[in-house]
Amino acid sequence: MKNVDYIIVGDGYAALFFAHQLIKNKKSFYLFSEGKRSASFVSAGIINPAVLKRFTTFWLAQEQINALKITLSEIEVYTHKNYLIEKPILRVFHDEKEKELWLKKSNEISFLSKDFLRVNSVKNPFECGLVNQSARLNVRDFFTDLINYLEQNDHLIKEKFNYNMINTEKSIYKDIQFKSIIFAEGMGVKDNPFFSDIPVNPNKGHHLEVRLSEKIEEDFTIKKKHFIFPLIDNTYYYGGTYDRDQIHHKIDDSAVEKLTNALSEFYPNDFDVINVKFGFRPTVKDRRPIIGNHSRYKNFYVFNGLGARGILNGNYFAINLYQHLETGEEIHPEVNLKRFQ
Repeated sequence: MKNVDYIIVGDGYAALFFAHQLIKNKKSFYLFSEGKRSASFVSAGIINPAVLKRFTTFWLAQEQINALKITLSEIEVYTHKNYLIEKPILRVFHDEKEKELWLKKSNEISFLSKDFLRVNSVKNPFECGLVNQSARLNVRDFFTDLINYLEQNDHLIKEKFNYNMINTEKSIYKDIQFKSIIFAEGMGVKDNPFFSDIPVNPNKGHHLEVRLSEKIEEDFTIKKKHFIFPLIDNTYYYGGTYDRDQIHHKIDDSAVEKLTNALSEFYPNDFDVINVKFGFRPTVKDRRPIIGNHSRYKNFYVFNGLGARGILNGNYFAINLYQHLETGEEIHPEVNLKRFQ
């Protein structure tokens, strides 16, 4: 029989940021990964403290930005790589009214720069606003390196977790005795008999990988309707969409058309669509994650509902969950599962 402090089920942002807390604090654990590409893995990796439709900010934005920078510097110690791409967001204004609203809001919100910019590579007749403290995560390397680290250090179990194999009374899974188990499965939670009733809903997001005939010279993450930024081999990410209705597991032609039309509106040259990807974000009606334990099995926890801010929410509340489990710190009431009970 193996004895560990924790089992983690899942391999997205919630799971990996919680795993980091365990690595940092020298806890024993296993993480179960099916090896499927989760919504986290195909995400843009945007780190954005502003809401770019209404030019506002959101709950705990500065605290989450600060915490993420600390965590990424901690992860760099053992992966030997910096995953923070400090290329700020430029928001292309649709019209003069948007520009005026941005300027007005910048008096209240420090994330909105008062200085406007004009770029040459895309159409921006009303100029662009820069989002202070915005950046991107190197998503591909972040997941690849952390999964490799877990495997090399005997923390990774590459198999589908079988709920029927849990001895709930003795806290044993197969031949593993655990103190606590964390289910961080994204939309996979709907197959989880312990937490299938939590109110998370799938929000489907598509993005394109495109090859541009003329590269974008400016070193920013640019957004008008969607984000565009460079990948590798002269390809670019463009996306993503939000769809709560079309939740089948295949590409939606309407989403691809929406993206290609939107890119054509502000990129003035030809481009080719190389690939289309999609994922399902686990979202909650009140736009807050869900963290808490099972009503009967007190050491069974769920960590879910990160929504479109998976990086910021995942890291910040992984810290809150770890502190709750190890020191008794309260789970923040706005994310506590008990708010639905």
